[in-house]
Amino acid sequence: MPDNRNYIKYKKHLINLYNKYNKREFVHPDPLEFLYLYEKALDREIVGLIASSLAYGKVAQILKSVWSVLEPMGKSPHDFLLCQNRGTLIEFFGNFKHRFTTSPELVDFLLKIRESINEFGSLNKLFLTGYDGNIQSGLCFFTKRLTNNQKNSLLPEPSKASACKRLYLYLRWMVRADEVDPGGWEGIKPSQLIIPLDTHMYNICKTLGLTNRNQANIKTSIEITRAFIDICPEDPVKFDFALTRLGIRTDTDMNGFFRTCEIKGFC
Repeated sequence: MPDNRNYIKYKKHLINLYNKYNKREFVHPDPLEFLYLYEKALDREIVGLIASSLAYGKVAQILKSVWSVLEPMGKSPHDFLLCQNRGTLIEFFGNFKHRFTTSPELVDFLLKIRESINEFGSLNKLFLTGYDGNIQSGLCFFTKRLTNNQKNSLLPEPSKASACKRLYLYLRWMVRADEVDPGGWEGIKPSQLIIPLDTHMYNICKTLGLTNRNQANIKTSIEITRAFIDICPEDPVKFDFALTRLGIRTDTDMNGFFRTCEIKGFC
């Protein structure tokens, strides 16, 4: 942890930032927007997993790839998957390609989602089966069941050093419920979530003094989360969406936010 807790003084500025930017009008372009198209949690949890798993690379290509998977599924991805087998999924997605993710990987991924829903009833219940109050334990069980311990570019391994940003982003979407995050999962409290960490978020948090570590890995993500627990113990990832708008959207003011915090330099 950082040597001091001076970052706590930024709480009011973070709340102001949340109130300003944590709105749906600031979501696009973000794969989160696809979740708003589905009212049922059983559909939304599938859509969220697909959208977050493909959330690497350029945002325009991410949105295009996510929609190319969702469009054939129609109004209910849940009902669609339960009616499919490997052969029909190959017919639908045999030409799919998203950067490192191949069509066979996507088909295997979708088949494992279908099998898990048949066995556990939902992805929420799959996660809870391996959840002992520790988010990382739940994710390890979750990803092992969805990959059968086979390497798949769509799902990183939580047991390794990676920050697993896409998985923790998925949990934020499914567990939290506010104007931006739609929620839908039960049995997990927002207070137990871990910050989804990429290079952009890492640089912001390092500038705020939430970490002094030099790598954006899972240890750093946990350290930053602990700092946010000091600021907002009931919901430490509350400010993630608003902070990640800074420097990404042209209608936000990152330098203005840091000036408000009386911080001169951005990492």
